[in-house]
Amino acid sequence: MRVLLQRVTRAAVRVDGRTVGQIGVGLLVLLGVEQGDVERDADHLADKTAELRIFADAEGRMNRSVQEVGGGVLVVSQFTLAASTRRGRRPSFSGAAEPGTAEALYRRFADRLRDRGLRVATGVFQAMMEVELINDGPVTILLDPRPAGEGR
Repeated sequence: MRVLLQRVTRAAVRVDGRTVGQIGVGLLVLLGVEQGDVERDADHLADKTAELRIFADAEGRMNRSVQEVGGGVLVVSQFTLAASTRRGRRPSFSGAAEPGTAEALYRRFADRLRDRGLRVATGVFQAMMEVELINDGPVTILLDPRPAGEGR
């Protein structure tokens, strides 16, 4: 599972010109589910997303989480994060999870954030989407897929 976080002042996702999800201050999460990913991965990465200290404290240091600042989270499924560009000029998406598994883990990730009390908006799974954001900082972080010391 690949999770790309962007700290934002606002973000929105549209499908067919209609806004389907939006947040103010918080995190835009681009989520790519790969073959072999399991529920434990979604839970771990959702917890990490909620707790990662990348918002400024009173001294301006990145020391507060999205939970602590009362921010929202916009979760957008993005299978292209599973792309391999090791060979040739065309990305290979063979490492992406099949749609049924990917959607279940995408929903689990978003639900885990909701269970932690966060306001969560989402895109539409497998839809062509337009994502608009104002990256704050800019701060963009790729989360490590497994806890330290854990292999696949």
